[in-house]
Amino acid sequence: MALLRRVRAVRRSLRVELGHLETDEPLLGDTLARLRGEAVLVPLLFGRGYHVKHDIPSVLSRASHLDATVAACLGPHPLLVEALYGRLLEAGYRGGAVVLAAAGSRDPESAAGTRTTAAMLSHRLGGVPVVPAYASAASPTVAEAVELLRSHGHREIALSSCFTAPGFFATRCAEAAPGIVAEPLGAHASLARLLLHRFDRAAAALPVRTLHRAAA
Repeated sequence: MALLRRVRAVRRSLRVELGHLETDEPLLGDTLARLRGEAVLVPLLFGRGYHVKHDIPSVLSRASHLDATVAACLGPHPLLVEALYGRLLEAGYRGGAVVLAAAGSRDPESAAGTRTTAAMLSHRLGGVPVVPAYASAASPTVAEAVELLRSHGHREIALSSCFTAPGFFATRCAEAAPGIVAEPLGAHASLARLLLHRFDRAAAALPVRTLHRAAA
């Protein structure tokens, strides 16, 4: 994973491991089983939805051999906005409305976080409309957000991809976009800085002896 390699390169003294909640390997539980001492889990998630509130704590509860804590998720945060902004510019964005595409969650707190990120991105772009949209579990969809913007007279509409990597949801959103599509955030330097910022804040609360970071 490119983001993992970048974080390791930035903080060479830190052991950085990856763990997935489902589907891909290594699974988070397997990663935690290999660690000893203290660990900080930094969720590679952009809002406080079900994965952050339930899935990660559930896996962590089965790793009683670790003195571990869970850092804050990635959004909202100015560094996330910088990564989104950078990917838009790389895609050729020069102005116009934006749809901020995210995975989606039924959790109201997660949706509120996405709306906050959209507002912050709008400010970073000089006040252009930025409408959040979702690949699943919430509305509007990307197509619905595009139609909303068109109904208000916007013709140039770009898609900002609030995903860590290409995948089913990112592809679904990109296919519904009418214009410029920014790449997923991947190994963007601002995203790597954000991961380490979340780690540092959470690690400060632990009595440090041998500290690992596991990204979920």
